[in-house]
Amino acid sequence: MTITKTLTSWYSIHKRDLPWRNTTNPYYIWLSEIILQQTQIKQGLPYYEAFVNNYPTVFQLAKAKESQVLKLWQGLGYYSRARNLHATAKYVAYELHGEFPKNYKGLLKLKGVGDYTASAIASICFNENTAVLDGNVYRFLSRYFGINTPINTTNGFKTFKALAQEILDKNNPAEHNQAIMDFGSRQCMPTNPDCTVCPFKESCVAYNKSLVAALPVKLKAKKPVKKYFNFLVFISSSGQTILEKREEKGIWKNLYQFPLIETEKATHLNDFKSKLKTYPLLNGENYELILFNDTDIVHKLSHQHLHTKFWIVNLNKLPTSGIPIKNLRDYAVPVLIEKFIDDFNF
Repeated sequence: MTITKTLTSWYSIHKRDLPWRNTTNPYYIWLSEIILQQTQIKQGLPYYEAFVNNYPTVFQLAKAKESQVLKLWQGLGYYSRARNLHATAKYVAYELHGEFPKNYKGLLKLKGVGDYTASAIASICFNENTAVLDGNVYRFLSRYFGINTPINTTNGFKTFKALAQEILDKNNPAEHNQAIMDFGSRQCMPTNPDCTVCPFKESCVAYNKSLVAALPVKLKAKKPVKKYFNFLVFISSSGQTILEKREEKGIWKNLYQFPLIETEKATHLNDFKSKLKTYPLLNGENYELILFNDTDIVHKLSHQHLHTKFWIVNLNKLPTSGIPIKNLRDYAVPVLIEKFIDDFNF
């Protein structure tokens, strides 16, 4: 039995009933693929359903305000995906008259669409013979063929892409691609896979050479940078607070946050009070300063760890324009801020 026949046979039994599996509409496939980047299905599914319910067509998504898209995306992280999602929706709606490109090369030109997403859409929607290559596929191919080339290198991508293309079922690329991704996700999982029930155990190099735990090989990323964030949570006697929109480039671009002071190291009450003497917003204002969390809240991102304190600033009148505290949840904020809002229970 060939690799494809084994995969599709397994898939016919273990296929998950997911909404984007019941359509070849490129809008829905594109939407699901963008949401599921760096995201598990169980986390991404409610977001997919929310986007489909709020924006059933690419035209409706294009017409939405970016702030609305970011708010609906809140909690998924990697917010550049949401910004790219919105930008691509506008491009497809207004420049391509609502029609997605019908091939891999055309899809690659869309903002936020890389090799994997273009391959998935092209094969599933347009039956193009282009193999998908995501973390699940890397893992299966690396183990099955016993390849120790690091997957997060240029050479690794070329090696595994060529191999994925070689074993692709040219008669049914859509089912093959979905089968191999599901197999990697559910059977050939990252840790402690049950190889005793795997249909490939007789021919899998990693299983027969006891290399399952060692493959795939991935070069270690650089050590995350530590940053020290101090958020000022203003609370006026009239029940208002201050939110600022992040305009500069970065993962939180166009999201809202409390006024931020970044320090070189963790700071304590007396030191922070001294620092606030020259802080423009509090110049000459009478206020009460209370530290919400004695221990830093560490928010881990892929490239940096944010050691965070929230400082409550009670005062009679805000030093600048603010918003009613009751409206805080109307704004798109990073998960770090969202969790504080929930924990503080305004």
